[in-house]
Amino acid sequence: MNLEQQLIERLNTLAPSHLEVINESAGHGGYFPGKESHFKVIVVSDEFQGLRLVQRHQKIYAVAAELMSPGRIHALAIHAYV
Repeated sequence: MNLEQQLIERLNTLAPSHLEVINESAGHGGYFPGKESHFKVIVVSDEFQGLRLVQRHQKIYAVAAELMSPGRIHALAIHAYV
């Protein structure tokens, strides 16, 4: 399973009503040439109800933590909404 699919699988644990994972790695070839490294995610979930923006981001980082190790995801742009 590629890195994008693994990220989608983990983000789905937040029960999103809307989820977009955009692989932006092609524009950042200098980091890990030929590999997936840069992503933008748009997540809409009731799990974020009552949470501040930083807390929403922390929730996303918590489910993606394993994928953020060196040599894997280098950058993750997060857009998290209720």
